[in-house]
Amino acid sequence: MIWGVNKAGSRSAVRLFLALWPDAQVREALVRSREAWVWPAGAALVRPQSLHLTLHFLGAVPVARLPQLRAGLAVPFQPFTLCLDRAALWPRGIAVLQSEQPAAGLLDLHQALGLALRGFELPVEQRALRPHVTLARHAGRASLPAQAQRIDWPVPGYALVASMPDLPGRYRLLERYA
Repeated sequence: MIWGVNKAGSRSAVRLFLALWPDAQVREALVRSREAWVWPAGAALVRPQSLHLTLHFLGAVPVARLPQLRAGLAVPFQPFTLCLDRAALWPRGIAVLQSEQPAAGLLDLHQALGLALRGFELPVEQRALRPHVTLARHAGRASLPAQAQRIDWPVPGYALVASMPDLPGRYRLLERYA
């Protein structure tokens, strides 16, 4: 369920996630990195405006909880720089740019947000964070670049995002935290 619709026709739930959202400069670097790949027919490249790094997936959350979440997910953290330095092809044809050595600031932010989510009794992924930006799907036969372009991503904040497949960009930023 992306948006739940009640009998009155109003939205009752929204699929949410917390993410690092790139600025224009980082987004351009991600697109340049993606252009170094050789993509097979049928590969679905992620739209530039949709490129991001997911921190936590919250799932379907009642719309009525949004005001509380927007305020309660503001956690203190120190800005950091994330290095994306490794191109990889994951199972099921997921092409990613990932961080070989995640920044301590990223891990601290991820943990602080996990604690906040638990406080709201929302699910928290139990597996370790694998920081990555998905570049394409259905790319099982893609050829990785000979050498991944290193992207140093200054991270001054994060965002609460709604997954909205009916929108052209698929995502709506609900709140930015700096």
